[in-house]
Amino acid sequence: MQERLDIPRPDNRPRLRIGFVLARRFTLSAFANFVDVLRLAADEGDRSRPIHCSWKVLSATMNPVASSCGVAVTPDERLGDPTRFDYIVVVGGLIDEIEKLNPEYVVFLRHAAEAGVPLVGVCTGAFILHRAGLMQDYRCCVSWFHHDDFLEQFDGLVPVSDQIFVVDRERLTCSGGASSAHLAAFLVDRHIGRSAARKSLHIMIIDEAMAAEDPQPGLPLELKTRDALVRKALSHMQQHLDSPPPVAVVAARLGVSRRKLERHFHNALGLTPGEAFLRVRLSQARFLLGGSNRSVTEIAAATGFCDLSHLIQVFRRREGMTPEAWRRQAHSAPQPV
Repeated sequence: MQERLDIPRPDNRPRLRIGFVLARRFTLSAFANFVDVLRLAADEGDRSRPIHCSWKVLSATMNPVASSCGVAVTPDERLGDPTRFDYIVVVGGLIDEIEKLNPEYVVFLRHAAEAGVPLVGVCTGAFILHRAGLMQDYRCCVSWFHHDDFLEQFDGLVPVSDQIFVVDRERLTCSGGASSAHLAAFLVDRHIGRSAARKSLHIMIIDEAMAAEDPQPGLPLELKTRDALVRKALSHMQQHLDSPPPVAVVAARLGVSRRKLERHFHNALGLTPGEAFLRVRLSQARFLLGGSNRSVTEIAAATGFCDLSHLIQVFRRREGMTPEAWRRQAHSAPQPV
């Protein structure tokens, strides 16, 4: 991707200028995480003056935009000339709202692309960019949660759902949620400096910046497969970790027989659905043990185990130690430099 830092700037011009396009029912957390990294990098301390960075919410109508949780954001400016920004960031949300995007936004995004302004898709913002015809021949990151939705809606583009973000020339996409903070930190690092990016993340209680290729929290690597039915079953399981449905129920919800689901799992992974589902739950338990302060009892409930003793029993059988011992070992392991 061409460095835009080479463009001469007046001394008083921010080094990183972002224009946001918010889709109807956008994801508030993804937008807020992105903006907060910019805000904290824009000034010394926590004073939030837009000195090094600036950001504007753009609009075709100037009407408030409601997020998926109901909180509305009031735009700052009309769409105008996209070249006044270094990046245009499209924040998506509910998939059903994507096709309802005002056509003026599509025209604006195409104009930005023609002018060479890099486009960023956050959450389902990647869907919006692809629907506008702006992701052809580009790699595209989507959340594992929306991987199959993307495949069903769009032909000719295989999304990346095992990384937190993807940078492919002048297209940058991320899976949403916390990953939007890491993508914003990547841009801050590129245009302002690593210390500013680290400062932003540390104030947000994020220990370290994650690289693009870092995996999304989700499926264990050994469960990666191209089998669409197996992926859908695993995604369904991930969405119901706290109350895991029986294999027969998952099969019924996917419109297939239990026997057919078992056959697909055997051919794709060499596992039964029940064994694969257990691995998903244990993977999430390890993730929570290593990356959160939640008690082991809370983690047992969050990952669908009957009680604490059940998690301890299964965990000791698989890992050779208790969850508490695994957590201590994970926290004492040397961190990569």
